[in-house]
Amino acid sequence: MMNEAWSPQRAANRISHILNAFSSAQGTPRFPVDVPSLALEAGKLFNWDDHITSVTAANINQFEGALYPDEDKKRWLLLYNEAMPSLGRVRFTQAHELGHYILHRQRKDKFECTGHDMLDWSDETNIEAQADLFASYLLMPIDDFRNQLNAAVDLDILGHCADRYGVSLTAAILKWLQFTEDKAVLVLSHDGFMDWACSSKPALGAGAYFATRKSIIEIPESSVCADADTLHDRRGRVIAASTWFPYAEQALTVREMKITAEQYGTTLTLLHLPHYADVWPSREEDA
Repeated sequence: MMNEAWSPQRAANRISHILNAFSSAQGTPRFPVDVPSLALEAGKLFNWDDHITSVTAANINQFEGALYPDEDKKRWLLLYNEAMPSLGRVRFTQAHELGHYILHRQRKDKFECTGHDMLDWSDETNIEAQADLFASYLLMPIDDFRNQLNAAVDLDILGHCADRYGVSLTAAILKWLQFTEDKAVLVLSHDGFMDWACSSKPALGAGAYFATRKSIIEIPESSVCADADTLHDRRGRVIAASTWFPYAEQALTVREMKITAEQYGTTLTLLHLPHYADVWPSREEDA
């Protein structure tokens, strides 16, 4: 039986080993992961008495996904919002709820998860972030992800990864930010303002981040993101880093990539900084 105290990463890696062995033995494609079939077999894999017995689309517009037990807590129902716009979001939501089943079902009676819960991977003490991490490691194992990359990462390459794993482009970029040694920042914006932002660890160490939880941050006017004539720039345009980071040295540049989702009125921006970049304020400015 699997240890309930396992981390999301270890739990997902344990299942990935099983999926690898099955794919090799049966000669079936390894990706994307068939989450519904896996969810229905998960209880049997770990010899548990309480199984997920149904994975069903439902009219639950207030949630992206949900996990409910029966009265005896012997059978679980995994639901996902039938109105979700893409199979990638459906797959990640299903994997998120499977993460709750494996990691948290003894801690809560039910789980009802919003779209915001699917994008907060930062606080590993929070069970929603833990379910996101589980889903990301299950759907996009790091070793395989690294094998898909080359020296110049851009939105075309990350889009290939999204297609390979059957997830959204946002989920693929967030996964890359988890493990990359590059300095990169992802920004989701709407109507000229940031909704949220996520930085790789090296970018955080260089001061390249946006505190969107604490303040309202406007998109810079001279950025590619703010350029209404450029809906998409998947490979990126080199611009002055000070456009986004006021304390950057004058000669420092950043490569800005952009995808616009016109139907949702949102823009996804990826900022890729040089490895030597440092955009913290100088001691004189910080004094």
